[in-house]
Amino acid sequence: MSKVIKQMEMDALRSSFEGVRDAVVLSVKGLSAQLDGSLRATLRKKNIRMQVVKNSLTRRVFNEMGIPIAADSPYWQGPTTLAWGANSIADLSRAIEDELKKSKIAAQYKDKVVVKGAIADGQLISFDLAVKMPTLPEALGQILSAILGPGSAIAGCLTGPISQVASQIQTISEKTEEAAVEAAPAPVAG
Repeated sequence: MSKVIKQMEMDALRSSFEGVRDAVVLSVKGLSAQLDGSLRATLRKKNIRMQVVKNSLTRRVFNEMGIPIAADSPYWQGPTTLAWGANSIADLSRAIEDELKKSKIAAQYKDKVVVKGAIADGQLISFDLAVKMPTLPEALGQILSAILGPGSAIAGCLTGPISQVASQIQTISEKTEEAAVEAAPAPVAG
């Protein structure tokens, strides 16, 4: 392959993966055109794109983008297909796992589509970890519950003694009013 052709392919890869920091790395072998089309169509509905890449050129482009993956990494062994898109690595990984393991035709993907791993924010992670990672709404919910739990305990600590003092003041004022009514002279009947 000439340098000009390699450079054109690398430019195409740069434009395809511009701004991509989350991806799932797959190995697809022996998949029929119909199954491949079905997989791509299903994932496309979830805003996930797939592209078969040449390992050496993609490794160079990723290194330029700040995603260093060693040349001897299992990510670059055999045929490589990259999937990217969705809102987060968790959404992406879950969508791929659902399609490969839980769909009606999941048995046909067995041994033909193998997940090599995932890239989350430019860092290599295992696919299992990517599936378990929280999505943005889940992470925000966890943060809010972590903040609100102790916050409600503090609010309870502050309002508890104040309500006790207010109750005691009310009881004293009621007793004072009753004593004043009892001490007042009775009206003279006329």
